[in-house]
Order: sequence, then structure tokens, then C-alpha cells
Amino acid sequence: MAHTAMSGNGTTPGDDPLQTAVWRLRSRACWADAAALLPADSPGTALQRAALLVERCLYTERGWEQAEDALRTAEALAHTDDERGAAACERGQLAYTATLHGVRDRADEARAALGRAAALVPPGAPGRALLDFRRGLIAENLTRSPQAARAAYRRAHAGAAAHTDPLLLSFTWRHLAGLALRDGELAEARHGFAESLRIREELGYLVGTAPALASLADAESEPEASRLREEARRLFRLLGGVPTWLARQLAPPAPGVATA
Repeated sequence: MAHTAMSGNGTTPGDDPLQTAVWRLRSRACWADAAALLPADSPGTALQRAALLVERCLYTERGWEQAEDALRTAEALAHTDDERGAAACERGQLAYTATLHGVRDRADEARAALGRAAALVPPGAPGRALLDFRRGLIAENLTRSPQAARAAYRRAHAGAAAHTDPLLLSFTWRHLAGLALRDGELAEARHGFAESLRIREELGYLVGTAPALASLADAESEPEASRLREEARRLFRLLGGVPTWLARQLAPPAPGVATA
């Protein structure tokens, strides 16, 4: 199961107290509380509220109506091409998430929304890296086209580096590593997963740390793999079983079942 990012790096210019509080809540899986701190009367904060609630859907598989409501508000307030493009990017992410979790097949809506975003957000713009990443997710998980996914992830990786977006870099590292692991490139996979984990730990992105640990475990040999999975289970329990999809990956083997 793949998951995605809303851009962010855990710090704000001038240490904005509001944004710092939002980050701390978001990183601890308290998306609704974080969204409640943000007013919904301006394009920027309305979009940020929507992005937080869309991310909650991905991690918890609930809150769909609240995300839809917040997204409609953000779309109504968007006036510039950048704002419309960012709202379309979130619309595509919500549709992708619903499809990924089997709530409803909205794959065509996801592709169309990200296509609209691509027409509004030019290459090189700050929001383009996140858009490229999300197009990679659709290619990997819905279209089943790893080559297209890899190209999109690489564009996103370069954009995240250029615009100093370390959280998004943690996601591009992880997904590029996942494709490398699928191709049997263990050293490349291990490096990418380790970089993703390092960034998330440095940022304090707690809700994304357990998935990063589990991914690195998949590329490691024993006993390190078991140690990493146990640490992932500890964080998973600490956050009340979030992200929900990680439960299957972290399930201990049944008694008597041999493991490689």
C-alpha cells in the first residue's frame, strides 16, 4: 500500500506559532485538530485545511465527507491559477485515495483532476513537485505502470530538492526505493528507505515513521529486519493503529509458519 504527502518540512518562516502548532498536530495524526486551527475564509488556509483532511482519509480511511466539504470550500475560494491548480491537485488526491482504499472507483476523476492541475501549475513552480509525485502514485498503483511512476517520482524528487521540501523528499525516496526493491536492486532500495526514515525522524513526522521503518525492514536481513518491524509496531500502537493499511504489513507471522 502506498501513501502520499502534503508538502511541508516541520518548520515555518519566522517560527509562525500557528503553523508550528498545525505541524505538530498533523505529525501526530491529529488532522482534524490541526484543521480546526485554520480559518476557512482565505484561499491559502482553506486549501491547507482541505489538504489536512484529505491526508486524514489516506491514513485513517475515514472522514470522507469532511474532506469533501473542505475541498469544495477551497475550490470556491480559489481565484488564481496557482490556487485552482493546488485545489485540483487535492481533488485528484482525494479521488485517488477513495479508489486505493476501495471506497469507490474514482480513478478517472483522479486522472482528470491531476490533468487540470498540470495545465494550471507550470513546470518549475513550487506546487509542481507534489503534483508530479501524485501522478506517479496513480501510475504505480492504479495504472500499474512502474516505468511511468519512476519518471514521475524522479521529477518530483528533483522538484522537492530544488524547493527545499524535505517531507516530500522523504516520500520520493521511499517510493523510488520501493520500485528498486521490486526490481531486486537491494542496495539502492536500502539507501532510499534509509534516507526516507532519516528525514522523517529529523522532522518529527511521527505518523510517517512507522511506514518508513516497515519499508526499510523489507530491504534488510535478519535480525535487523525484525528489530525495525518491532519498532514500527510500537509506533503503530502508539498512534492508535494509524496508518490503518500498515496493520497488514506489520501482522506477525502465524505460529508455525516459516519465514525467510
